[in-house]
Amino acid sequence: MARLRVGVLVSGRGSNLQALLDAAADAAFPAEIVLVLSNVPGAFALERAAQARVATAVIDHKAYDGRQPFEQALHQTLLDHGVEFVCLAGFMRLLTDGFVNQWHDRLINIHPSLLPAFRGAHAHRDVLAAGVRLSGCTVHYVRPAMDDGPIIAQAAVPVLPDDDESRLAARVLEQEHRIYPLALRLIAEGRANVVDDRVRLDAPVAEGALINPRP
Repeated sequence: MARLRVGVLVSGRGSNLQALLDAAADAAFPAEIVLVLSNVPGAFALERAAQARVATAVIDHKAYDGRQPFEQALHQTLLDHGVEFVCLAGFMRLLTDGFVNQWHDRLINIHPSLLPAFRGAHAHRDVLAAGVRLSGCTVHYVRPAMDDGPIIAQAAVPVLPDDDESRLAARVLEQEHRIYPLALRLIAEGRANVVDDRVRLDAPVAEGALINPRP
């Protein structure tokens, strides 16, 4: 069976990209990364891709007059490389409805909170300000609204009394690296399907609960 051809959109250092590259390096993994595309020239994620011998492209949004021509260039470059599915991995540009709809149910994102709580670019700061006891991360299909869409996988971590944003972010990031390849594998195997705008999983369901503080 042919592996799912995946493009990854990045803007920064690409630690989640690395988790996907590492998973896809196994020939038994049902998806392959065929393109890493960045809007930021010199992004370290591009070096990660080059080291993995994956094709790269740079489409600098600053070179385009508006979001539509920029996104058209993104779309065409993905098509030119035979990309069938797109992962956002620290891609720091809001995508328009038009682009999202072109890739409907073929575009996923990872966000550092337990969605639908704490959307936006400052999730860890907002978690700490709210005083919640659990945080985590979410892989979801992308919809036009920010950090919205059917949820595929989540992981929870405790929020500790001495946490600051960096300590909490590091704990959450460890789980991001676990669940992003998991979610992509479930999709590529046909085991995570959107039905009535919710994800129906053909996969084992976790039992029990993570409680913080412990009883």
